[in-house]
Amino acid sequence: MTSTIERTVEAPADGGAKTTRRQNAEKGFTASKQLTDDLQKVLVDLIELHLQGKQAHWNVVGKNFRDLHLQLDEIIDAAREFSDVVAERLRALHASPDGRSDTVAATTTLPEYPNGEVDTAETVDLITQRLEATVGTMREVHDEVDEEDPTSADILHAIIDKLEQFAWMVSAENRTPNRAK
Repeated sequence: MTSTIERTVEAPADGGAKTTRRQNAEKGFTASKQLTDDLQKVLVDLIELHLQGKQAHWNVVGKNFRDLHLQLDEIIDAAREFSDVVAERLRALHASPDGRSDTVAATTTLPEYPNGEVDTAETVDLITQRLEATVGTMREVHDEVDEEDPTSADILHAIIDKLEQFAWMVSAENRTPNRAK
């Protein structure tokens, strides 16, 4: 008997065990090459943001070190989680995400992060730039993504919202008040 959940395949003539194949999303929506490429661009920037965030986290020094050190942890955790969400979305759309280090290094839009100790004020600027660059990639591909797959666009919306909030919060460390006159 065949159900909507699973289908039993009769035992082979040689007396081997029965196998069961479950129906799943394998027959669902499949991403076009363009959608796959767009989500891959987002993925590599999120992975690179995570890696550069760790580099910053390990090497930041100066005033307000502890607060920035902890704030970088929040950004790193979010970037890592977001990269996983995007990679799993690619898999759900029958595409293969490529998060290998050589692919990330060759295709990210983020500039290289400096080596060695970096002052907190400079770290704030560097991380803000990288957050904004990652958001820029998402905004660049957004309309194409939305046209083909609004569900993937919704994922981008949520990530953009959080990364822009991080950029605002981090950059506030170096801002001077804009006093109304």
